[in-house]
Amino acid sequence: IRESDVPRAMPRRYMQDMIDFAETDVIISGAGSAGLSCAYELSKYPEVKVAVIEQNVAPGGGAWLGGQLMSAMVVRKPADKFLDEIGVPYAEETDDYVVVKHAALFTSTVLSKVLQADNIKLFNATASEDLIFKEGRVAGAVTNWALVTLNHDTQSCMDPQVMESKVYVSACGHDGPMGASGVKRLLSMGLVSKLPGMGCLDMNSAEDAIVKYTSEVVPGMVIAGMEVAELAGTPRMGPTFGAMMISGQKAAHCALQSLGIQPRTIEGLIGEGEEEGFARPSTSGPPLPRQTI
Repeated sequence: IRESDVPRAMPRRYMQDMIDFAETDVIISGAGSAGLSCAYELSKYPEVKVAVIEQNVAPGGGAWLGGQLMSAMVVRKPADKFLDEIGVPYAEETDDYVVVKHAALFTSTVLSKVLQADNIKLFNATASEDLIFKEGRVAGAVTNWALVTLNHDTQSCMDPQVMESKVYVSACGHDGPMGASGVKRLLSMGLVSKLPGMGCLDMNSAEDAIVKYTSEVVPGMVIAGMEVAELAGTPRMGPTFGAMMISGQKAAHCALQSLGIQPRTIEGLIGEGEEEGFARPSTSGPPLPRQTI
């Protein structure tokens, strides 16, 4: 290979991706466990074009380890059905949860399936700096290289690019340097009345609530994963990941419904009626607590 071939081949392919996904059906902001689960679910609908934006170089969020730098991942049932679907083995510890021997096994598996999907493109090291909002609806993302976003205060103005979408899924995690960025912007725009932040840890209540309140909170914008806790004021969840997977799947179904596509029922996880393992799996989330949307 000639050295000069490389700087031609890489940008040619990448710039074509930028052109192809400048207008897309769904943008998922955040490629953690919820965002990747959402993308995986949308990979089943090849007619839906999906762009995943992740500010970090490495996708996966906090799902490369279980908790306190330990490698095993605890997954509350019925999310073991999601592990079965993507082919991640586990040990069945009790009737209530299973244990994956290494969290990276889950994350690398779901990530590989997302990356192989023809209808999905991952843009990592890319930050969603703002929302496109017009005619009363979230209509896309204002994007920039993450390193540029992190250095706006040290350099002169470096303008962003944009990606238009019909639905924007915000799965940016709990509060942090770039965490909960979607709901923070909704608050600053006056589209939600307040942002109570997540409460103290209560695993069972937290997982139920994350799935319950995953929904389209303003027209064109779905929230998923731990970002839900920041808006709904639900407890923090800690190192248990079942709700992240099901919240991602539910967010995908919310996005599909917003696109006018009737999603297929996932037996035992998302469909009609109450689910035994998690509260309220249907895609029409109830009003958020202590919140006027």
